[in-house]
Amino acid sequence: MTGRLQDKRAIILGAAAEGNLGQVTARQFAAEGAKVLVAGRHEGPLKALADEIGGAWALCDITDEAQLAAMVGACVDAFGGIDLAVNCTGWGLLTPFLDNTREELEKMCALQFVGPFQFFQAALREMADGGSIVQVSSATAKIMMDDHSAYMGTKAGIDQVIRTIANEFGHRGIRANSVAPGFTASPMTERAARNPAVVGAFEKEYPLGRVGTLEDTAEAITWLCTDGCFITGEVMQVNGGVTLRRNPTNAEIVAAAKAAKAAREAG
Repeated sequence: MTGRLQDKRAIILGAAAEGNLGQVTARQFAAEGAKVLVAGRHEGPLKALADEIGGAWALCDITDEAQLAAMVGACVDAFGGIDLAVNCTGWGLLTPFLDNTREELEKMCALQFVGPFQFFQAALREMADGGSIVQVSSATAKIMMDDHSAYMGTKAGIDQVIRTIANEFGHRGIRANSVAPGFTASPMTERAARNPAVVGAFEKEYPLGRVGTLEDTAEAITWLCTDGCFITGEVMQVNGGVTLRRNPTNAEIVAAAKAAKAAREAG
């Protein structure tokens, strides 16, 4: 029995950190039969992952248009074309609104708006009919989280760009969607994820009773890239229903952490 992505040719950008979403997704794609090029800014993890899954790799900074074009060219050279393009990059900046500097805003826009925009441009210039684009967004593009405005705004903005891609390229059978995880234990959230009190503050807002995993998000990305998917131009909320409720406030997170510390010291 063949996999759900058998012989699909894929780029996964943002796979250069050990155990991050890009790496988890690349492994799942390969297990489903895809030929995968993994890309990012660090050679060692990319080469090791490519060797592990029998794929290819390319160095690429998403803020560099020439590197994006070269990465897509490397996929075409390695596999003869491109069917799937997934962007897993991001920067989880947490800064109060009035404290965001111009430098931070420009960096955030480069990483989470201009870069993804140009990645998808480069991919679409070579993508075969019937292909699929997936952008990793966030539940916070829909619901609030304290001190996260630059991150949230750029994620919401590129979600709208995904809708325009879906509209413009649908006649070629190309689908474009976003996936929106909530709080997830990952390299980006490593410090918070090690604190059970912080995780618990988030967890109680999730109707399904737990926060997400990288595997949850990778499964959604995989399904959106299958031929059986008849969805385009949407943001798939892969977050256990947290958007039906809310994220905890900073004050609630701090209070939960302090209460847990006090309980440990008393016990």
